[in-house]
Amino acid sequence: MNDGLSVRDVYKSFGKKQALAGVSFDLPEGQVMAMLGPSGSGKSTLLGIIAGLDSPDQGEVLWKGESLRGVPPHRRGFGLMFQDFALFPHRNVFDNVAFALQMASRPKAEIERRVAEMLELVGLPGFEQRDVNTLSGGEQQRVALARSLAPNPRLLMLDEPLGALDRNLRERLALDLGHILHEMHQTALYVTHDQEEAFTLADQVVILNEGRIEQTGAPQEIYLRPRSLFVARFLGMSNLVSGEVIQRDGRLVAATALGELPLPPTSSRQVTVLVRPDRASLDGQGDLQLDGEVIEKQFRGSLSRTRVRVGGVELLFDFPSHIPLPAPGQRVQISLNTDEALQVFEK
Repeated sequence: MNDGLSVRDVYKSFGKKQALAGVSFDLPEGQVMAMLGPSGSGKSTLLGIIAGLDSPDQGEVLWKGESLRGVPPHRRGFGLMFQDFALFPHRNVFDNVAFALQMASRPKAEIERRVAEMLELVGLPGFEQRDVNTLSGGEQQRVALARSLAPNPRLLMLDEPLGALDRNLRERLALDLGHILHEMHQTALYVTHDQEEAFTLADQVVILNEGRIEQTGAPQEIYLRPRSLFVARFLGMSNLVSGEVIQRDGRLVAATALGELPLPPTSSRQVTVLVRPDRASLDGQGDLQLDGEVIEKQFRGSLSRTRVRVGGVELLFDFPSHIPLPAPGQRVQISLNTDEALQVFEK
């Protein structure tokens, strides 16, 4: 039996549109799970069902093996943090963080102690009397997190909590948020469409597509071995080349615009081959060499993102920025180890 949240075979439709189609997963107590997916994939619908704001047509939501069917939201012991933070503009920082504790009629001394602990945790000690309207976006996000954590929820659900912030602030706060959640051993479900956020702070990642789970696993596992073309594309892997499966000298290869690429055993006649952008080198040591023309180079700090045309196909590769690269218009030989750099999807 799972000691945290369990979602079992959940279905939900709105009229003729099926929003969820048999979603199941386990979130152990103390872990952070990120739920990834494009708009319309079912993330918000599933979050509402878990929170008790809506009911499934079929299936169960359980906590420590006990069904939550019929349990109203305020009795589930779950917290919810929204993208817009939903702070009370007429209350100061202390009263915002203390709100749920005051509603539960906790003793004054306990409330004061808990608010101070939460503000210390989120890096805002001494902010109790500040007007929330004078805070920066990052500070408001931290106050909203402190308010969500103050009542010690069994499960904290975060719905695109960094979506309204600029990119640099989001990256910094994602690191801080992950640290805070793990430091508190807080069970959390983090909904986002941003893979970097998800990979930064989550122990597990669930990828949804059209109401179904495409893949579940640790961030590194999903990044290194996407199970479907949808997952590969969603993660931004654009080096996808179609090929026809043929026999060559007693072995299977994919005849592609890049040439003949080695294949594992397959019964499919058509495949798509992923060429990983981060598994290429220029040392000539790989078992596969691709000769191409440099089209474009982009300096990205520690990486140089390089667009190369090979056999009429444009591929993106990420090389360490200290490695000298030919100028656009010049030829380059890309070296790949096929067992690391290629992944095959059957059609």
